[in-house]
Amino acid sequence: MSIEVKVPVLPESVSDATIASWHKKAGDTVRRDENLLDLETDKVVLEVPSPVDGVLKEIKFQAGDTVTSQQVVAIIEEGAAAGQKAPETKADAPKKDEAGKEAARPAEAGPPKKDKETGKVELPPGAAAYAAREGVDASQVEGTGRGGRVTKEDLVRHVTSGGGARPEQRVPMTRIRQRIAERMMQSKNSIAMLTSFNEVNLGKVMAMRKELGEPFEKSHGVRLGFMSFFAKAAANALQRHPIVNASVDGNDIIYHGYADISIAVATDKGLVTPVLRNVENMSFAEVEAAIAGYAKAAREGGLKLEDLQGGTFTITNGGTFGSLMSTPIVNPPQSAILGMHAIKERPIAENGQVVVAPMMYIALSYDHRIIDGKDAVLFLVDIKNQLENPHRMLLGL
Repeated sequence: MSIEVKVPVLPESVSDATIASWHKKAGDTVRRDENLLDLETDKVVLEVPSPVDGVLKEIKFQAGDTVTSQQVVAIIEEGAAAGQKAPETKADAPKKDEAGKEAARPAEAGPPKKDKETGKVELPPGAAAYAAREGVDASQVEGTGRGGRVTKEDLVRHVTSGGGARPEQRVPMTRIRQRIAERMMQSKNSIAMLTSFNEVNLGKVMAMRKELGEPFEKSHGVRLGFMSFFAKAAANALQRHPIVNASVDGNDIIYHGYADISIAVATDKGLVTPVLRNVENMSFAEVEAAIAGYAKAAREGGLKLEDLQGGTFTITNGGTFGSLMSTPIVNPPQSAILGMHAIKERPIAENGQVVVAPMMYIALSYDHRIIDGKDAVLFLVDIKNQLENPHRMLLGL
């Protein structure tokens, strides 16, 4: 019995998807719930599992093709024997001439064709110009043209694989990267963005982590990191400075009475921002567990679309990669984003004495249409005061 494999139902905000890769080919045996292909949307990569045991009989779309919700992408012959081959496709069938006879296949790749007198590799004019421009020794290139001749395509393939002096490669943007680019331009063009900075002495936070990190992990099964301190500090500050947690809708300002904080997570495919909801009501352990779960899901491609939707404020940590200072970009319709950076020991003045302390620059980029400079500065000072006095944060002060 033939079973159709369809694109999952996509949310209203996602119109289509791109086939990122197939994990099976026609003729392969598949098991129920085994991942057949990956679909890339604007936000996440979705897995499409096999609905039954059987043999993958037909693949209707290839990697790079665009598909829509509930579109049939493959056919599975349910219960077919292992190793059963799929029907021969037009691409696989031998080509025939007009008389119906099987046509000869193109010449196989072979050594480069050389001039008998000079010993130099013979190249068509276009290929010769390309080889000269890229500094390619044609004698080192395998020819796939008629009689083993080196074509321009052979030279291009050789250069893009690293064999030339000036390699270049052109690849299309992934759907996620296209979406990131679109959102960044939307932010640039629609928000009057400004960034304010401050610095934080994280000595007391680091001392608390050192003292309580081990019992915290034993008790909750998750490490006590820096992000929970910043997430809780931000949630508290957002309650006291609600304009930073607001968003613009036409000529209206929407004030959010909850702190749904997007946490920027870097993946191989680009930056994603899963949302911690109602952080003001979460414990440190709940924040750390949620962040660890999202990070694992992001690395393994397991994030769901609903994990990325919403959010009233964002925190991003460029310090993970060594950034000392940056101006993060607001993610609309949010109005602000907090940037964390690398912790560096620096000399500072403390009680009239010069001491060395673990310092971090923090940045708040914000929509100046609704957030005044005073509000932004006071918000950053609030964050600073909480992190430099973490015991007050634990008491909700």
